[in-house]
Amino acid sequence: MGRGLRSPIAIPGREKRRRLSFALTPLADAMFQLLIFFMLSSSLAPYSLITLRGGAAQASEPAEFEAAPEAESVIWQLVRSGVRINGEVTPLDQLQEPALALADDGTTLVVLFVGRAATVQDIATVTETLTAAGINGVQLVGRTGG
Repeated sequence: MGRGLRSPIAIPGREKRRRLSFALTPLADAMFQLLIFFMLSSSLAPYSLITLRGGAAQASEPAEFEAAPEAESVIWQLVRSGVRINGEVTPLDQLQEPALALADDGTTLVVLFVGRAATVQDIATVTETLTAAGINGVQLVGRTGG
């Protein structure tokens, strides 16, 4: 055989072992970038608050509802079968009487916690009932995220 040609027969024990290496630096960089992305895109507060005002707003009125310091407020919870008021669930079609009772007591603000099973129609029904009773301040509180 010539000098520049290799032998087609492999000699055992003379094979070069190929050393594979794995660098963790690019993986760590990608993980830190994902961590920063998810930290910046997530919400730290589990609840969000939306304030609703009934009636037509005039130009001289502020854009947000601000209850007077002496204003009375009540907390309701919107659940699957109705609204929980003082521990008892009242069906949505029977909310007119409690809403009128609140208005007679001088309540000007209702804080409504919205459960996961509530629909937009349920929220609209409660706010319409409260507005018809004369309570124009409604704050919606609902969980954000899953």
